[in-house]
Amino acid sequence: VVQQLLTRRPDIRLLFLVGSCPSEVIKLDLSRAAERQNQMHFPAVRVLNYSGSGIETTFTQGEDACLAAMVPGLPATAPAPAGATEAAPALMVVGTLADVVEDQMRSLLERMGVSVTFFPPRNSQSMPVVGPNTRYLLAQPFLADTARALQSRGAQHLPAPFPLGVEGTTAWLQAAATEFGVAPAVFEQATAAPRQRAEKALAVQREMLQGQRIFFFPDSQLEIPLARFVHRELGMDLVEVGTPYLHRQHMAPELAWLPTGTRISEGQDVDRQLDRCLADAPDLVVCGLGLANPLEAEGFTTKWAIELVFTPIQGFEQAGDLAGLFSRPLIRRLKLVA
Repeated sequence: VVQQLLTRRPDIRLLFLVGSCPSEVIKLDLSRAAERQNQMHFPAVRVLNYSGSGIETTFTQGEDACLAAMVPGLPATAPAPAGATEAAPALMVVGTLADVVEDQMRSLLERMGVSVTFFPPRNSQSMPVVGPNTRYLLAQPFLADTARALQSRGAQHLPAPFPLGVEGTTAWLQAAATEFGVAPAVFEQATAAPRQRAEKALAVQREMLQGQRIFFFPDSQLEIPLARFVHRELGMDLVEVGTPYLHRQHMAPELAWLPTGTRISEGQDVDRQLDRCLADAPDLVVCGLGLANPLEAEGFTTKWAIELVFTPIQGFEQAGDLAGLFSRPLIRRLKLVA
């Protein structure tokens, strides 16, 4: 099958064998299959394997597994120039972003004088280098294995909230600016205009969302940064914030921004979570597709969590769109009632 694919698509240079629930249940050994394919096709084509089943935590684990599988093959940082103890620090943004978001982030950072690479890159032949001089920012909150793999190559994590909303994006960019010695005036000049546009867009959405009570079921590991955003920037009240897995180190800046006493649940004890949701009667429930229709039938207003994964939501320019994902279900409910 691989040979047929490569014959049809000779442009392929990196190929993944992705494990799914069925392949893991029947114990199909894709790691050995990838080794055999590499013996046949390397160096023209590199074949990697990873599990995308989400059996352990959630489906976003697939991206983490994919990127972690790629890290050992990233080129190493060039040796430090003569007379220097180490190579100059370099910034890497880690996590899949829509092209438009990547372009915006690159533009903002370069206006501050900070060069940046993105992992994964848009082209498999343009892999970023990694080494002890690498400083990386996580663009997604579900990349624990990737972070460990990068750190094993010597890279250093820059702790920061995730770039959701005005506050999160500003703090995320500030973490890079601080590490690379960007002057406050330069940072302000680079970020002022898009930040103001985002604040204006959020003001419109806040009128609809202020004071609304929201319940997050565990789905994608985006829940805690989203909860911080909707509470601090849109004025929503957090009933419960469920997450499939809580990485306390990566989430520390986010957790510090949640209101004292926020009810956080880790893992997927659906029966108990449903009981609490029914008892709390929130105005909006963020949940997976399997729960949305039953909850709607009970009279709840829901937002599909998967939309928050596949919609470009990071950065200043997307802040209004992100807020709109929460307001639209409530507007729809009002229209149905009317």
